[in-house]
Formats: sequence, C-alpha cells, structure tokens
Amino acid sequence: MEYQVPQFIEVKDKIFGPLTLKQFVFVAGGIGLSVILILYLPTFIGVILSIPVAALTGALAFYKVNNKSFVDVLEAAFNFYTKDRLYLWKKEPHEIEAAPIAPAVERQKLELSRGRLKELAWSLDIKDRQQVGPGSAQGAPSELTQLKS
Repeated sequence: MEYQVPQFIEVKDKIFGPLTLKQFVFVAGGIGLSVILILYLPTFIGVILSIPVAALTGALAFYKVNNKSFVDVLEAAFNFYTKDRLYLWKKEPHEIEAAPIAPAVERQKLELSRGRLKELAWSLDIKDRQQVGPGSAQGAPSELTQLKS
C-alpha cells in the first residue's frame, strides 16, 4: 500500500486570496485600527497616527528578518529587554612566570639529495610491498617475492 508523503510542509496555506490566516488577521486588524483612528480623531491627527499603525501592520504581515517573521523578532526583542541578566566577572590575579632559558641546541640540517630521496621513496614503495606481499593478509611473503629473493 502506497502513501503520499507531503512535500511542502513549510509552505503555509493561502486562505484569503494571497494571504495566510495570520497575515489576514494582521492586515484586517491594522486596517480596522486605522479606520477607527481616522473616524474618531480629527482627520489630520488620525492620518498621522494611522501611518505608523499601517507600517507596523505591513511589517507584521509581510516582513521577514533572516527568514524569521517580524512577530518572532519582536517577541525575541521583548524577551531580551524584559528578562533579568546577570553579568559576573571574577578577576583572578595570575603570576607571570619567567620562561626558562633553554640551552642553545644546534639543529642539524637535513640535506637530501635527489638520489637519497629517490632511494627513500623506492624503499617505502617497493621494499614494504615485498615484505607484506600483495595477497597476504598477515604479512607473510608471497610466492612471487620468494622467487625474486
């Protein structure tokens, strides 16, 4: 029996035209508050006060900050400013220790000539293979290496 698995679970359903239910509630509330301000206050003051209401309504309904809705950002800001914060700083005095002076050690320079480098590479590649052998798991020499030696 086959079941269809929902593909786009993060996409919210559009209920009122191009708006989700949440967006519709914000827009309807903002328009209603703006109409009330304009009707019950003097026209000039009502228009001045309804401009920030309309801006806040638009931000709440449509604006996203880092793929988070503006409502979530406002909630996080409110919680940040209202909750108590406790800052602790404990200064611990520490003593400065003098570093011991190391005796001068002469470092020998490793000089590898091309011949020596080739010999080392050959010994790592070939000699190790001869000891382990291509078919042996335990490191016993194979028949091919026994014939060559």
